[in-house]
Amino acid sequence: MLNLRSGFLACLPVTFRYMELEFTKMHGLGNDFVILNGLDREIVLSPDQIRFIADRHFGIGCDQVLLIQRSDNPRMDIRYRIFNAAGDEVEHCGNGIRCVGDYLSRRGYVNGRIIQAETCNGNATIYLEDDGRIRVNMGMPRLAPVDIPITAATRLPQYELKLSTGVTPIMALSMGNPHAVLIVPDVDRAPVATLGPEIQSSAFFPRGVNVGFMQILDREHIRLRVYERGVGETLACGTGACAAMVCGRLANKLANTVDIGLKGGHLTVVWAGEEEPVWMTGPAATVYEGKIKL
Repeated sequence: MLNLRSGFLACLPVTFRYMELEFTKMHGLGNDFVILNGLDREIVLSPDQIRFIADRHFGIGCDQVLLIQRSDNPRMDIRYRIFNAAGDEVEHCGNGIRCVGDYLSRRGYVNGRIIQAETCNGNATIYLEDDGRIRVNMGMPRLAPVDIPITAATRLPQYELKLSTGVTPIMALSMGNPHAVLIVPDVDRAPVATLGPEIQSSAFFPRGVNVGFMQILDREHIRLRVYERGVGETLACGTGACAAMVCGRLANKLANTVDIGLKGGHLTVVWAGEEEPVWMTGPAATVYEGKIKL
């Protein structure tokens, strides 16, 4: 349960013309975040402010800004919101939610080792493991076209996109946010920088998409690169790792437990099959803390 520390009830929302915010810089396998604590004060940010925070030259620098807030749902410990570096709010972030769990635990906001988190597109359960890693129930993958969303009329094992390189088969699903996955022979040679933005801007994905390039090493090991919506290629993508594993399982190419190698490190993803949730386990790390004026 959320443990709101003494003095919290006396904290009332304050309107600032010139706002100074405390922040914590964290990362999950190099996928980096600025975490803002909205439990102790009301924080409202404009897209311009988010872009400034995320700017690696003039701001703090990050892939996403994560805002932790109180939830109106009594079954949830917190609500957390995700804003990408372009200033847009997005639905889910696997590496980010591990960092949120670590942040809440280390600062005494939670009692116990299980945290219930609300997002704008569903809920997630965070488990703090004894080895310091964090395991997350990422929910069930959504495979129906309307739920991803894509413009296809019916669900297919793969879809064919007309790209500048020709017709390209892709798999698509939602892990609370939309993902396209391509199987490639070598991720080091994959055209991530060109096909990533081209697929991302395709009308086939009306709300955009995160694009994963997956190399299957064997049934229990893959390598992955992800071109994230509103960010570009990142060192790791938690929901992208889950999406790639699900696609590989559905294609009967992967086992139910897979080690996923990303540029920033490794995640373990487990999926028992359809109608079952996806479980992701990996680390979270704090880099530094500070204050920024907006």
